[in-house]
Amino acid sequence: MTSDIRTAWNRRAFLAGSAAMMGAPAFAQDVDGPETVETERDVTTTVRRNISAFRKLDWKPYFSNLRNGAILVDIDSRAVHFWSEDESVYKLYPSSVPLTEDLTRRGRTSVVRKVEGPSWRPTPSMLERNPEWPAYVGPGPDNPLGTHALYLSWTYYRIHGTHDTRKIGRRSSNGCVGLYNEHIQELFALTKVGTQVLLI
Repeated sequence: MTSDIRTAWNRRAFLAGSAAMMGAPAFAQDVDGPETVETERDVTTTVRRNISAFRKLDWKPYFSNLRNGAILVDIDSRAVHFWSEDESVYKLYPSSVPLTEDLTRRGRTSVVRKVEGPSWRPTPSMLERNPEWPAYVGPGPDNPLGTHALYLSWTYYRIHGTHDTRKIGRRSSNGCVGLYNEHIQELFALTKVGTQVLLI
């Protein structure tokens, strides 16, 4: 009899606890599978994005040709697409994007320089916003550009890696587009100086 009462109480406690958990914010729960990423729009709103939901795109609506290969950065879906010149390689990567619209630049550019083990200097406006930041960070695990960087023809804009993997899938950068280090390493090997880049 006592065992039946204890079992009934444990079942009620479990159900009540489960109901309470369902009402709580699921910050650390795996809602959509193992590749769910939380992304922030502002301090008060959290939006979930599932990186596996990014869709494959065709290059033709965005580029007139694939000379030197092509990179499409989709700011809204936080994805980077790559097509090789001969169309034999297509890659799709989750990315970090600029924190705000004022930091976001859209349009056509190209890769003008490739650097493995980049160093980093914050821009004057970054230092103005964050005076405590160092003026220079050399290559290594503390470098915000990660292991590889593709420099674009626009001053201060890059597609680069990051050692802070929490940034991927979020609006978290000061203007650049960030990738996991293993992804930028792969993209770095696929691209060349002159690869077309379009940010939409």
